[in-house]
Amino acid sequence: MTPAPEIFDVAVVGGGPAGATSATDLAALGLRVALIDRAGRIKPCGGAIPPRAIEEFEIPESLLVARITSARMVSPARRVVDMPIEGGYVGMVDREIFDEWLRKRAERAGAARIFATFNELTREADGSVVLHCAIRGGGVRGIRARAVIGADGARSVVARQCIPGAARMRYVAAYHEIVRAPAAQNDQYREARCDIYYQGKLSPDFYAWIFPHGDTASVGVGTAQKGLSLRAAVTRLREQTSLSNVETVRGEGAPIPMKPLKRWDDGRNVVVAGDAAGVVAPASGEGIYYALVAGRCAAQAVAQFLRTGDPSALRAARRDFMRAHGVVFWVLAIMQRFWYSTDGRRERFVGICRDADVQRLTWQAYMHKKLVRAKPFTHLRIFAKDMAHLLGIVRA
Repeated sequence: MTPAPEIFDVAVVGGGPAGATSATDLAALGLRVALIDRAGRIKPCGGAIPPRAIEEFEIPESLLVARITSARMVSPARRVVDMPIEGGYVGMVDREIFDEWLRKRAERAGAARIFATFNELTREADGSVVLHCAIRGGGVRGIRARAVIGADGARSVVARQCIPGAARMRYVAAYHEIVRAPAAQNDQYREARCDIYYQGKLSPDFYAWIFPHGDTASVGVGTAQKGLSLRAAVTRLREQTSLSNVETVRGEGAPIPMKPLKRWDDGRNVVVAGDAAGVVAPASGEGIYYALVAGRCAAQAVAQFLRTGDPSALRAARRDFMRAHGVVFWVLAIMQRFWYSTDGRRERFVGICRDADVQRLTWQAYMHKKLVRAKPFTHLRIFAKDMAHLLGIVRA
């Protein structure tokens, strides 16, 4: 005999940054929240978070495994441009530890953590839903809820079942290897510097990276082109940077969404967040901060829906997120489509990054998560230089 489904106000599927944040915020309101997550999975990720995330989401600095104070851009011709961060840093986290801390915070707020894998959703006559989940060790568990937040990744089962257009989401395939940091630093590896490789031989349409994580480092690559061996690209990058002989701790791969979904809710009682909603920044692939924000937006929308019973309240999740970050996503998407398309353009792109104003505005925008207002003549000069590179008037 199958036991009766447990009853909750909200079921959150997925315990990454988006899902854990949603569960924390809703449980803090006194709602009955189920956080459904399968144990043991570590999200492949460079692990970068800006200072704004630490402040806005009250993340203890003890979770940072490194503080990055500069980035190195490497062109197809192996020209390098160093971009120091003035007056700030990029925090790096270990996703295995960071995500678990977020889930435990949700538990402390009152969310019930359920170790299970979501399979499908069915609807009851009263408008509630039952989530059918496979539990560890075998068997199926039913969880009944008045509302559902799908935060179960780029290939979200919740989104594919409930959200129009979700099955057509486009992805960048990413793979990285966590390796032991070299015992001795040299010009090719610095524990406080992120290295980004804009080289077609590694990725024809995205980039490859080396991100320090304290005792370890993430060495990875992404591409939207099918049929390319990401493992082979990482092997080439490690050979190129003298990291072939360091210990490999683990390798992980996952899809990275390329564009936010046009719709995040089903018009009834389901909304998605994080990778499931497609909120990864184009060009950079940054997702942790945006997942945290999307999780909070989804929680606020669901709380309003539960108060009013009006399904249109769920639309606020996407609306509020895009009002805050849509312009940045639009600008980054244009940049990725143009500058990442050929090695010639990538060479020019890296050349533009030598400009001190470009560097300053880039880091300010990253740390504060908005387009920075600057002196009009500064923007005009950057625009003119950008056009000169586009037209080939100046050399990279």
